[in-house]
Amino acid sequence: QVQLVESGGGLVQAGGSLRLSCAASGRTFSSSAMAWFRQAPGKEREFVAAINWSGGRSRLAESVKGRFTISRDNAKNTVYLQMNSLNPEDTAVYYCAADSGGRRYYAGTELNEYDYWGQGTPVTVSS
Repeated sequence: QVQLVESGGGLVQAGGSLRLSCAASGRTFSSSAMAWFRQAPGKEREFVAAINWSGGRSRLAESVKGRFTISRDNAKNTVYLQMNSLNPEDTAVYYCAADSGGRRYYAGTELNEYDYWGQGTPVTVSS
C-alpha cells in the first residue's frame, strides 16, 4: 500500500512559479513510476508529467513542456513538480499518482496506469 500527500499548491499570479511536492509512504515508492495529473473545474483529469522509478526517464504533456519539470528524490520518498511561467489555464487541482512498482523503464501517461492517488492540491493562477 502506498499513501500519497501533496503540498505546495496555492494562489499565484500569471508568470509566477510554484513547486509541488508529493510525499509517499510505503515500501514500493523507490520502484514505482510517479506522475502528476490535474483536473480543472468542469473538465476531465488530464496527464501533466511522469517519471520512472529511477528518475532516468520522464514525460511531459505538450501544454507544459518548457515550463514544468518533474523530479524525484528516492531517499526522501518524494516527487516534485516545478511549475514556471504559470498561466490561468494551469488552474486546477493537481494530483500525485503512483503505480504498483516493478521498476519499469516506462513512465505512463494514462490514468489507468496508476494505482494510488493523493487527495490533490489546488493551484490557482490569477491573470
